[in-house]
Amino acid sequence: MTLVRTHTVPARSRGLFNEFDHLFNDVNPQVFQRPAVSGAPVDLFETDEALVLQMAVPGLSGEDLDISVDGRNLSVRGTLPELAAEDGRRYWVQNLARGEFNRSLKLPTTVDADAIEARVAHGMLILTMSKMAEAKVRKIAIANN
Repeated sequence: MTLVRTHTVPARSRGLFNEFDHLFNDVNPQVFQRPAVSGAPVDLFETDEALVLQMAVPGLSGEDLDISVDGRNLSVRGTLPELAAEDGRRYWVQNLARGEFNRSLKLPTTVDADAIEARVAHGMLILTMSKMAEAKVRKIAIANN
Protein backbone atom coordinates (compact mmCIF):
# COMPACT_ATOMS: atom_id res chain seq x y z
CA MET A 1 0.00 0.00 0.00
CA THR A 2 1.34 3.45 -0.99
CA LEU A 3 0.29 6.54 0.84
CA VAL A 4 0.20 9.70 -1.28
CA ARG A 5 -0.27 13.05 0.38
CA THR A 6 -1.97 15.74 -1.59
CA HIS A 7 -2.44 19.35 -0.70
CA THR A 8 -6.03 20.47 -0.70
CA VAL A 9 -7.18 24.04 -0.66
CA PRO A 10 -9.65 24.79 2.13
CA ALA A 11 -13.15 25.49 0.83
CA ARG A 12 -13.12 29.07 2.11
CA SER A 13 -9.95 29.85 0.03
CA ARG A 14 -11.15 28.42 -3.27
CA GLY A 15 -13.07 31.61 -4.05
CA LEU A 16 -9.91 33.68 -3.77
CA PHE A 17 -7.99 31.30 -6.08
CA ASN A 18 -10.86 31.42 -8.58
CA GLU A 19 -10.70 35.21 -8.51
CA PHE A 20 -6.97 35.15 -9.26
CA ASP A 21 -7.53 32.66 -12.08
CA HIS A 22 -10.14 34.98 -13.53
CA LEU A 23 -7.89 38.00 -13.12
CA PHE A 24 -4.91 36.46 -14.91
CA ASN A 25 -6.62 34.19 -17.43
CA ASP A 26 -9.84 35.83 -18.47
CA VAL A 27 -9.08 39.56 -18.49
CA ASN A 28 -9.75 41.42 -21.71
CA PRO A 29 -6.29 41.89 -23.28
CA GLN A 30 -7.18 45.45 -24.28
CA VAL A 31 -6.77 46.37 -20.62
CA PHE A 32 -3.01 46.03 -21.09
CA GLN A 33 -1.82 49.01 -23.12
CA ARG A 34 1.30 49.16 -25.22
CA PRO A 35 4.09 51.38 -23.95
CA ALA A 36 4.25 54.89 -25.34
CA VAL A 37 7.03 55.48 -27.85
CA SER A 38 9.45 57.92 -26.28
CA GLY A 39 12.65 56.82 -27.90
CA ALA A 40 14.56 53.75 -28.87
CA PRO A 41 17.20 52.27 -26.56
CA VAL A 42 20.73 53.43 -27.37
CA ASP A 43 24.37 52.80 -26.57
CA LEU A 44 26.77 55.72 -27.04
CA PHE A 45 30.50 55.13 -26.68
CA GLU A 46 33.71 56.91 -27.55
CA THR A 47 36.94 55.86 -29.23
CA ASP A 48 40.03 58.02 -29.74
CA GLU A 49 38.75 59.14 -33.15
CA ALA A 50 34.93 59.03 -32.97
CA LEU A 51 31.68 58.79 -31.06
CA VAL A 52 29.61 55.72 -31.95
CA LEU A 53 25.87 55.47 -31.39
CA GLN A 54 23.98 52.19 -31.65
CA MET A 55 20.17 52.44 -31.57
CA ALA A 56 17.58 49.68 -31.78
CA VAL A 57 15.27 50.36 -34.74
CA PRO A 58 13.54 47.01 -35.37
CA GLY A 59 11.95 46.70 -38.79
CA LEU A 60 13.14 50.10 -40.03
CA SER A 61 15.49 50.96 -42.86
CA GLY A 62 17.60 54.04 -43.44
CA GLU A 63 14.79 55.63 -45.49
CA ASP A 64 12.51 55.48 -42.42
CA LEU A 65 14.81 57.60 -40.25
CA ASP A 66 15.61 61.31 -40.04
CA ILE A 67 18.94 62.10 -38.36
CA SER A 68 20.22 65.60 -37.64
CA VAL A 69 23.15 67.13 -35.76
CA ASP A 70 23.15 70.71 -34.52
CA GLY A 71 26.33 71.49 -32.63
CA ARG A 72 26.47 68.83 -29.91
CA ASN A 73 22.77 67.94 -30.19
CA LEU A 74 21.89 64.73 -32.03
CA SER A 75 18.30 63.92 -32.98
CA VAL A 76 16.94 60.71 -34.50
CA ARG A 77 13.29 60.60 -35.63
CA GLY A 78 11.29 57.78 -37.11
CA THR A 79 8.00 55.91 -37.04
CA LEU A 80 7.51 52.32 -36.00
CA PRO A 81 4.52 51.26 -38.13
CA GLU A 82 1.22 50.26 -36.56
CA LEU A 83 0.27 46.64 -37.03
CA ALA A 84 -2.57 45.95 -39.42
CA ALA A 85 -5.71 44.87 -37.61
CA GLU A 86 -6.45 41.24 -38.27
CA ASP A 87 -9.74 39.52 -37.51
CA GLY A 88 -9.60 37.07 -34.66
CA ARG A 89 -6.29 38.35 -33.29
CA ARG A 90 -6.24 38.64 -29.49
CA TYR A 91 -3.08 39.94 -27.85
CA TRP A 92 -2.10 38.59 -24.45
CA VAL A 93 1.05 40.67 -24.26
CA GLN A 94 1.82 43.67 -26.43
CA ASN A 95 5.07 45.34 -25.44
CA LEU A 96 6.37 46.48 -28.81
CA ALA A 97 5.96 50.22 -28.96
CA ARG A 98 4.47 51.64 -32.16
CA GLY A 99 4.18 55.13 -33.59
CA GLU A 100 6.46 58.12 -33.94
CA PHE A 101 9.59 58.51 -31.86
CA ASN A 102 12.19 61.22 -31.43
CA ARG A 103 15.37 60.47 -29.54
CA SER A 104 17.59 63.45 -28.75
CA LEU A 105 20.97 63.32 -27.08
CA LYS A 106 23.53 65.89 -26.04
CA LEU A 107 26.84 64.56 -27.35
CA PRO A 108 29.80 64.74 -24.98
CA THR A 109 31.97 66.47 -27.60
CA THR A 110 31.63 68.25 -30.93
CA VAL A 111 31.58 66.05 -34.03
CA ASP A 112 32.29 66.74 -37.68
CA ALA A 113 28.75 66.79 -39.14
CA ASP A 114 30.15 66.29 -42.66
CA ALA A 115 31.96 63.09 -41.67
CA ILE A 116 29.12 61.12 -40.03
CA GLU A 117 28.62 57.60 -41.34
CA ALA A 118 25.17 56.03 -40.80
CA ARG A 119 23.98 52.50 -41.54
CA VAL A 120 21.20 50.17 -40.47
CA ALA A 121 22.09 46.51 -39.96
CA HIS A 122 20.13 43.75 -38.22
CA GLY A 123 17.69 46.19 -36.63
CA MET A 124 20.40 48.53 -35.34
CA LEU A 125 21.17 52.06 -36.47
CA ILE A 126 24.92 52.62 -36.21
CA LEU A 127 26.24 56.18 -36.39
CA THR A 128 29.99 56.73 -36.45
CA MET A 129 30.66 60.41 -35.79
CA SER A 130 34.22 61.68 -36.25
CA LYS A 131 35.35 64.04 -33.52
CA MET A 132 36.43 67.54 -34.41
CA ALA A 133 40.22 67.99 -34.37
CA GLU A 134 40.13 69.98 -31.12
CA ALA A 135 38.18 67.17 -29.38
CA LYS A 136 40.52 64.33 -30.33
CA VAL A 137 42.95 62.97 -27.79
CA ARG A 138 46.47 64.06 -28.62
CA LYS A 139 49.68 62.65 -27.24
CA ILE A 140 52.24 65.28 -26.39
CA ALA A 141 55.88 64.47 -27.01
CA ILE A 142 58.23 65.47 -24.21
CA ALA A 143 61.64 66.75 -25.22
CA ASN A 144 64.60 65.30 -23.34
CA ASN A 145 67.16 67.83 -22.07
